[in-house]
Amino acid sequence: MRTALTIAGSDTSGGAGIQADLKTMTVNGVFAMSAVTALTAQNTTGVTDIMEVTPKFLGEELDAVFTDIFPDAVKIGMVSSAELIEVIAERLAHYQAKHIVLDPVMVATSGAKLLRDDAADTLKRVLMPLAEIITPNIPEAEILAGFDIETEMDMAKAGQAIGENLDCAVLVKGGHQINDANDYLWQPDGGQWFTGKRIDNPNTHGTGCTLSSAIAANLAKGYALNDAVEGAKAFLSGALADGLDLGKGSGPMNHAFDIKDVYKAVRS
Repeated sequence: MRTALTIAGSDTSGGAGIQADLKTMTVNGVFAMSAVTALTAQNTTGVTDIMEVTPKFLGEELDAVFTDIFPDAVKIGMVSSAELIEVIAERLAHYQAKHIVLDPVMVATSGAKLLRDDAADTLKRVLMPLAEIITPNIPEAEILAGFDIETEMDMAKAGQAIGENLDCAVLVKGGHQINDANDYLWQPDGGQWFTGKRIDNPNTHGTGCTLSSAIAANLAKGYALNDAVEGAKAFLSGALADGLDLGKGSGPMNHAFDIKDVYKAVRS
């Protein structure tokens, strides 16, 4: 079995972060492992508190994984401080980690800020250049590209600008009133659009975590990057279309929509 590691924060509500990553990787057929960067107290209505792990402890988490079950791919999500970003970059470079997928988590779906100001530069300087692909949404791509994104042409320009600056592939995720759900993948040999149909489901908590984890799982299984993105996008659409409705705010998706019914029965 292929393996994948998620480096991210914990989500008490189970819809995003480490919890979403582990579910996504498991359903997509790889053995999932985790290194927790922070504990968050959050639910579908927002984040109320964040408690980071220490840089030393995060380094030991990564050592524990890489020295025993070496991951075939790595997904990086929420990392809120420069010190933790430095540790991740140093350890991944030390172990020569492969197939690194970085979701530059800067703001939660609820609007809560998850990245400190001093950490953004460190993220771009030491961690993003290690990535095979980064997966910014429109607001994150605007920060990374340095200009406003108002059209699909702007999305393509941003993907190229970010990719050439950081020397990695870039998936600029659509939405945000620009298109229905079309994503643009920029690679040095050209760009590609992945079209999608907007699904009428307000419960989108953890969509970014889910997409990036599915990409990592597909890369771990040996998929080419284009195919990894296409498969991940199809999985995300399936999880959204299942119509799970939990919580009082922006609820989670059903990551287990494709699991057979053998063990799903509820006792009456």
